[in-house]
Amino acid sequence: MQKLLLGVDRLSTWFGQFGSWTIIGLTLLICWEVFCRYVLNLPHAWVYDAQWMLYGVLFMMAGAYTLAKNGHVRGDVLYGFFEPRTQATIDIILYIVFYLPGIVALTYAGWEFANDALKIREQTFSAVPLPLYPFKFSIPIVGVFMLLQGIVEIVRCAICIKTGEWPSREQDVEEVDVEKLKEMVHVKDEDIAALDKYVTPAAGHKS
Repeated sequence: MQKLLLGVDRLSTWFGQFGSWTIIGLTLLICWEVFCRYVLNLPHAWVYDAQWMLYGVLFMMAGAYTLAKNGHVRGDVLYGFFEPRTQATIDIILYIVFYLPGIVALTYAGWEFANDALKIREQTFSAVPLPLYPFKFSIPIVGVFMLLQGIVEIVRCAICIKTGEWPSREQDVEEVDVEKLKEMVHVKDEDIAALDKYVTPAAGHKS
């Protein structure tokens, strides 16, 4: 089971990393348009729409990736103080009641939305219109990935409720923590304590 969960994590990670290349295209497009507009005095009417479409694809493709890394922002400040079983119980209820119906609706409506756009060959409303329907198909595709990752998260919650511990996740990138930062700059706790003796009195000194 754990291999299956990590396998879906890897799939969501690959999908998010693939979508992250959109940043390169978006950055190059914006730089090129700024150069054309302010240096060559030759703006392009279609670039604005292209920027929004690329950004939309980038934003949506990060959804399943972020969920796989447990990186979505939580609004409950008390959540972190709960035991793992309590956290998993809250999560599984929210996933079943809110997440799954929402993602299923997004995927179904997105598919209908994209097909309707394809039938009429929908374009953007600009002086130089761009085809809009290819980008709309990213909605149901993203929905499928988020649905698959959501099911994996529900299984994780069930395992945590049973065992009392959260199953491991696929690791991608790490934030630099304090201990690793100390090792990088060759600083020890004793050095920080010695420095603190000199800094603290000076900070509290009043003239």
